[in-house]
Amino acid sequence: MTMRWITGLALLAALATGAQAAPAVSEADFTTTNVRFADGKTLPELRQHYRTLGTPVKNAKGEITNAVMVLHGTGGTGAQFLAPQFARLFEKGGTLDAAKYFIILPDAIGHGGSSKPSDGLKMAFPAYDYADMVKAQGLLLDHLGVKQLRLLMGTSMGCMMGFQFGVDQPGRAKAIMPLACNVIEIAGRNRMWRAMAIQAIKADPDWQGGNYTTPPLNGLRVGVALQAMASSAPLRMQADAPTRTAADTLAAQAMERGLSASADANDRIYQLEASRNYKPLARLARIRVPVTWVNSADDFINPPGVGTPDKWARSMPQGRFVLIPESAETRGHSTHTWSSFWEGELKALLARSQ
Repeated sequence: MTMRWITGLALLAALATGAQAAPAVSEADFTTTNVRFADGKTLPELRQHYRTLGTPVKNAKGEITNAVMVLHGTGGTGAQFLAPQFARLFEKGGTLDAAKYFIILPDAIGHGGSSKPSDGLKMAFPAYDYADMVKAQGLLLDHLGVKQLRLLMGTSMGCMMGFQFGVDQPGRAKAIMPLACNVIEIAGRNRMWRAMAIQAIKADPDWQGGNYTTPPLNGLRVGVALQAMASSAPLRMQADAPTRTAADTLAAQAMERGLSASADANDRIYQLEASRNYKPLARLARIRVPVTWVNSADDFINPPGVGTPDKWARSMPQGRFVLIPESAETRGHSTHTWSSFWEGELKALLARSQ
C-alpha cells in the first residue's frame, strides 16, 4: 500500500539530492527452488532481491543479534527506504545506525527485482498472498543466517506483512513496529478503491486478458488517480495548492509521474490482490514480543474510527498503539516513511525490547 508509484531509481535520485547520503548499500538475489504457493501452484525458482546496509554482529553462540528488516508497501521496493526522510535513521549516530545494525531491505514477491508476473508468466503466475510473501522473507532470513531479528519494521503493505509475520512466525523478531495499516480484513473503502483499480485495468481493451503488447494506459490512469487520492494529505495539499489553477497543475503532474513510474499492469493486479485474505486480528495474541503500531490521523486508507486499534493492540501482551495527529506537516498515508514523526516511538521500542 505504499501509494507513490515511484521506482527505485527515482527514489535513489531523490536520495542523491538529500543533505546527507545513506551508508553503502549492497544488493543481491536469493533463489529458492520448487516453492509452493497457497493457491497450489509451484514456481521452479523464486528469486528474492534484497539490499543490505551494515554488517552482522554475532554473539558467543554465533547468532546474529543486530539484524533489522524493513518491509515496503504495495508497488514499492526496498529502495524506498533509501530516501532521505527514512534513510536518516541509518546514518552515523542515527537510531538505526548502519555501523551498529545489519539492515535488510527485501523486495517482496511481485515487486522490484523479485519474481513477478511480468517476468514471463503474466496472469499464470501463482496468486501469491501476504502469507506467501512472509514465508519467503523467512527463507531469506534463513539464507542470511538470521535466526531472530532485533527489529521488524514495515510500512503500509509492509505494516500488514509485519502483523502477518508476527502471527505466522511468532518470536522470529524481538520487536515489531508496523506503520500505517489495520489488522482487519481489507474491506469497505479500502477494498473498493483496490477493486476499482483492478477492474479498470481489466476493462481496458488493450489489456487483452493480460497478454497485451500495448500497456493498458487508460486502465492504469484510473489506478494512478485513485492512488493519488489514497495517499493524499488534505491539509498539506491545501497549503501546496491553495488555488484551482495550482490544484489542476498538481493533478496533471501527479498523473504524469504516476504513469511514467507505474508498474506493469499484470504486476499491479497481483499486488492489489495479494491482500485478499489478510485478517490477522483473531491471532494477534500470538505476538508476545514488544510491538509499537503507529497510524496517522490523516491516513485515507486507515482512518481513525475504522475499528478499535487501541483496543486491538492490547490483545498483544506487549502491544502499544500510537496515532499521529493530523497537521499541515504530516503526509497522509505516506507519513509512514517520514521518520521524524515517529522516531521517538522507535527509540522507545528499542529500549523496551532489550
